Amino acid sequence: MTLPLTEIAQQRTVRLVAAKYYDPPVLRAIAGDEAEAGEFDILQSLTSRARRQRQPIDDYDAWGGEIIRATFAHVRPGGNRFNDETRGAWYAAFDDRTALHEVAFHKTRELANLNHFHDRSQHRAVHASFIGRFHDLRGNPEREEVLHPDPDVAYPHGQHLARELAAQSSRGLIYPSVRHPGGICLVAFQPNAVQDVHPGPNWELRWHGSPEWTASPI
Repeated sequence: MTLPLTEIAQQRTVRLVAAKYYDPPVLRAIAGDEAEAGEFDILQSLTSRARRQRQPIDDYDAWGGEIIRATFAHVRPGGNRFNDETRGAWYAAFDDRTALHEVAFHKTRELANLNHFHDRSQHRAVHASFIGRFHDLRGNPEREEVLHPDPDVAYPHGQHLARELAAQSSRGLIYPSVRHPGGICLVAFQPNAVQDVHPGPNWELRWHGSPEWTASPI
């Protein structure tokens, strides 16, 4: 598949991380400056056993780097649409609603397998910026198999395409959201393509007895 390259400068893309995997820097949110952050750090180290056992990350650059490394190191069984089990990739949406639809689809599949649609899950948004030339699937007439709604159909094709693009040193791929019509997603194949990582809002997804879900900020 021959894909065009598109130059982008996309700010504030949205990646949703399950709350149990999210560990933000603990000081920057409340400290007014570096001096005040240091004072809070000393105070917390004197009063918290957990704090003494584990040094938290108090710098957004270091925290963002840790999240990027973890994302590329940890892979779900079977991989995802544009990465196989050998390497992770950074998936993000261009807006909150699209990111919610993408995450909710996979959670709903899990609940369907259990035949239990009473659940809720909390997710933290992680924002990142992308600048440069990315391969672009939008408007491509050959994209049907790669963007098929059934993962069993799409993932083998998408993973094959990703390997081809990665062999060309592609930074990543822009593609239409499969779960949210009109939405746009991006997958980064290279860790250094992910820039300016910082925390976003918190979201809660809920299922009330059916596959329909609701989302609300928390």
